[in-house]
Amino acid sequence: MSQSVKDTLQRVRGGDRHAAAELLPLVYDELRKLARSRLAREAPGQTLPATALVHEAYLRLVGEQDSGWDNKGHFFAAAAEAMRRILIERARRYGAVRHGAGQKRVTLASEISLAAPADPEQLLAIDEALSRLEAKDEQMAGVVKLRYFAGLDIDETAQALGVSTRTVNRLWTAARAWLARELGAGSAAP
Repeated sequence: MSQSVKDTLQRVRGGDRHAAAELLPLVYDELRKLARSRLAREAPGQTLPATALVHEAYLRLVGEQDSGWDNKGHFFAAAAEAMRRILIERARRYGAVRHGAGQKRVTLASEISLAAPADPEQLLAIDEALSRLEAKDEQMAGVVKLRYFAGLDIDETAQALGVSTRTVNRLWTAARAWLARELGAGSAAP
């Protein structure tokens, strides 16, 4: 992490509003990469552009009273969570208008993959299952958020969480199996 990003994050954490304005240009390209990666896996017809997702997530991040970002990885994990929440909120709004807010159980062929759900109802079902997983194992849920919603690979996820790639692989495999069971898919392939 460049020292300027680290220093700026510290100043933002301290409540310096000028630092918040300086932070966006320093992290914008990486945030756009995360947003493009996530939106590329969305269902066809998605109308939210990557720029809008980045800006909305950024506004949420700098608007938090106690951001508590310790490092760049922590900041990007928070950004991934903000993007996830934005997409979930959009799916709920879409589902409420178009489908009468009815939810149904989703079955997945053999595993939780990085492919986007075909409709907002599936995204909501995955989010509900992820919330239950988070109550059971916060670290495992964090791996799913970074891999599935932020589109990070194993190495990037390990770096963001400050754990080994072997740990991320183990957690990812267990999380996919758990989510597949929760979503009614039976068992997940390794």
